[in-house]
Amino acid sequence: MLFLPGLITLVGVISVLGLINYLIRRDLTEELSVSRQLLMLCLTAAGLLMVIFSLPLSETSRGQILSLFGIVVTAVIALSSTTFVANVMAGLMLRAVNNFRPGDFVRSETFFGRVTERGIFHTEIQSEDRDLITLPNMYLVNNPVTVVHNSGTIISATLSLGYDVSHVQVEELLIEAANETGLEDAFVLVIDLNDFSVSYRVGGFSNDVNRLLTTKSSLRKNILAMIHGGGIEIVSPSFMNQRVLAPEEKIIPARRPEKAKDDLESSPEDMIFAKAGSAAEHEELKQELATAREKLEAIIAEIKSSEGNQKLAQENERERLKTHIETLSELLAAPQAGD
Repeated sequence: MLFLPGLITLVGVISVLGLINYLIRRDLTEELSVSRQLLMLCLTAAGLLMVIFSLPLSETSRGQILSLFGIVVTAVIALSSTTFVANVMAGLMLRAVNNFRPGDFVRSETFFGRVTERGIFHTEIQSEDRDLITLPNMYLVNNPVTVVHNSGTIISATLSLGYDVSHVQVEELLIEAANETGLEDAFVLVIDLNDFSVSYRVGGFSNDVNRLLTTKSSLRKNILAMIHGGGIEIVSPSFMNQRVLAPEEKIIPARRPEKAKDDLESSPEDMIFAKAGSAAEHEELKQELATAREKLEAIIAEIKSSEGNQKLAQENERERLKTHIETLSELLAAPQAGD
């Protein structure tokens, strides 16, 4: 019977932890996963201390057990320099900085893709080949991370042309190519004067980051079309030096019938970044669900002090919000693409 209080405390702690875990997991999202793990870790440690204090032990024995518990916790903290714990610390740091989220395009050193998951130990991105790349959080902390802003980015391309071509003519053609691609505020820069050629950079603003690869490809296609259409050759200096042709002859591809513009309803990004796109949609649904719940709480508070037609309208809005929240919850609970 001496251990009965400790046994009751142990059963109570396990029951409470199980209930809290169930309540959290019921509405679990990617954003809550790290917080849940940390919360459960802290609650488990607190429960363990409660069990220790409820055991029928002498002050000396209890002090020794608490000292051992403190040594274990200290040892875990001391291991923060190891890869395992360091990645946890890095994951918390990335959460605190919060410079990117699922669905964003990121580049770190040689890795480029869309974020699909942010875990406590690693971050997963989907590459241009549709492959999933797992990057340890320490890697992202130790290396610069470039995030493509979801409001838009600059799309650009570079090419080199000979000194015999006027830069004014080149600039006009490149600006036209950028405008044809749909880029805003197009610009052309002379970025280098090489031994045998001039290097140009053409770019412009695109607010559709979901079509990043398609827009880059379209820009390059339009550059080729405009430059060749303007009667300008794009060939290497060695090729030009080795050919024996009449001065009026030019190496320009034969003009072909124009094809219809790319179908905007379907693009390679839809297939390449399927999981990342799903993650981005999931993130938007979570935000919409949080907003809907806030509105529902506000409506419920207003109904208590309303009367007549105003109260009836608010009750209808309450029911609509409840239905909307149920729909969003079902969508969030559905499996994501790539799972």
